Amino acid sequence: MQSREPRLGMGEAIEIAPYDPAWPDAFERERASIVAALGDLAFAIEHVGSTSVPGLGAKPIIDIMIGLRRLADHASCVAPLEALGYEYKGEFGIPDRHYFRRPIRGPRTHQLHLVEHGGEFWARHLLFRDYLRRSPDEASAYERLKVGLAARFGGDVEAYTEAKTAFIRSAEAKARGNAQT
Repeated sequence: MQSREPRLGMGEAIEIAPYDPAWPDAFERERASIVAALGDLAFAIEHVGSTSVPGLGAKPIIDIMIGLRRLADHASCVAPLEALGYEYKGEFGIPDRHYFRRPIRGPRTHQLHLVEHGGEFWARHLLFRDYLRRSPDEASAYERLKVGLAARFGGDVEAYTEAKTAFIRSAEAKARGNAQT
């Protein structure tokens, strides 16, 4: 397992931007480029992360999750995604996920997560996204938390991300409970 890069983004303040209605279109444009580059390798492509939740403020980075039939197929995706301007970072601290970001230099605008379609990573990210889409009060609470954490942690992306985990796990548990009723 690869370790996380130490203190990603230190020195650059974490920005939580107001919701931008252009984010879904930015995802769709990128999705079309990815489909053209990967063809059948991309079994499914989803817009995830906060930019995928209407009305939710977010770091202005389009998160894209690509579901592969087999995670081992990730190796065939590296060169085509690099040709689109993405930098491949391997698992980047999260097993069973392959991470890409763009641009290579400067503030990120896009990040890709290659995972096995239907696997744990896939399911958890869709569960959380869909829960926030259905629960505007929870989405507002999540935005307030992120704004507070961004102010608290400044440019420490790792600490910011870790501090959100309890909220995310709680929302996932609520979503599972809602799905069973």
